[in-house]
Amino acid sequence: MRRVVVTGVGVVAPNGVGKDAFWSACLNGHSGVGPIRAFDASKHPVKIAAEVHDFNVLPFVPSAHRKSIKIMSRAMRFAVGAAGLGIQDAGLELDRENPERFGVVMGTGLVPVDLPELTPALVDSCDSAGRLEITRLGEQGAGALCPLWILKYLPNMVAAHISLAFNAQGPNSTITTACAAGTQAVGEAFRLIERDDADIVLAGGADSRIDPLLILAYTALGALSQSDRPAAEVSRPFDARRDGFVLGEGAGVLVLEELEHAKKRGATIYAEVLGMGSSFDAYAATKPDPKARGAARAIKESLREARIDPSDVDYINAHGTSTRLNDQMETIAVKHVFGENAKVLPLSSIKSMVGHLIGAAGAVEAAALALTLYTGAVPPTINQTQPDPVCDLDYVPNTAREMPVKIAVSTSFGFGGQNAALVMRRFAG
Repeated sequence: MRRVVVTGVGVVAPNGVGKDAFWSACLNGHSGVGPIRAFDASKHPVKIAAEVHDFNVLPFVPSAHRKSIKIMSRAMRFAVGAAGLGIQDAGLELDRENPERFGVVMGTGLVPVDLPELTPALVDSCDSAGRLEITRLGEQGAGALCPLWILKYLPNMVAAHISLAFNAQGPNSTITTACAAGTQAVGEAFRLIERDDADIVLAGGADSRIDPLLILAYTALGALSQSDRPAAEVSRPFDARRDGFVLGEGAGVLVLEELEHAKKRGATIYAEVLGMGSSFDAYAATKPDPKARGAARAIKESLREARIDPSDVDYINAHGTSTRLNDQMETIAVKHVFGENAKVLPLSSIKSMVGHLIGAAGAVEAAALALTLYTGAVPPTINQTQPDPVCDLDYVPNTAREMPVKIAVSTSFGFGGQNAALVMRRFAG
């Protein structure tokens, strides 16, 4: 089987845009959580989020395709930007590559509808009592919408816009497994190259759900924190005082490449991808299995595909959402898989700094995993101030840690019970 390496890292995150800004922020414990700017949240129960500010996709879109920006959702713009940053970081000269051997696999989730854009169509379609009439919506309201409006909200268009911008004509697919999507996208891209379906694949995830309706929906589920602490202190994975996650947005795209292809062009190699495992809880739609059987199975399957013994793992980039049940479940899963070694195995959650990016979470965390292996630095879990007797492992509290990391795992556990784990190792030739 062909070996697969990471040669480029592109990140658009709430605490930093670009590999260097993002990684510096993570190692310094800098949070991207703040008051919501996307809409007036003054009357919402949740008033904070981890937003990306002042991002411009224009430099990453070739002039021939710039009209397409008008039909890109916010998540799509982040995705194209992260892909462009990854290509720049990898030093790829695309005109020298075979576009038919150049693929894209992206994870994403539900794409929220732009309410201000939709409002005129709905207003035109209501009767005198303010009730929506479907017939009138078709006859009159549709005229207020751009003819290509629906393209902004199709999940597959995240990968499609990347392929259009960078002429990637090889395998192209979209993963929509909620919070596990980004991790699975990297894993599926790894397998495409491993089995010789492509030489280069842009892999990752993008999402943006900081929208008034979706925030209300997550609040109704009881998933979001409603803490009145300072914004930067609200996301606190594994801490005893955690009370829910902070919604974030962004994108992460890794350039995955076949090893010999990367060597021939003298590419920097951040890490080698070894395997991915996935599973399903089959327990409940909104709660993880408290015995963590599905999560543990995903980690075990990733190690099996990677041909790695659990005792050889040095670090875990944890899912770590900051919800009571999920953090407890993940702690149990780690104990199941790693046994006595779990007590000394460092794991940390960058969601403490970037919030929960949903479909992009696993991708941005995979980027952090590759950078940990390359730099020998483990990012902290910030806001660890009160230990939880149930979550009793080494979560790298508050301060980054310099340490040799040879083999590492990233975990992702999605709504509905979809689980994924990814294994990478430090590249040593």
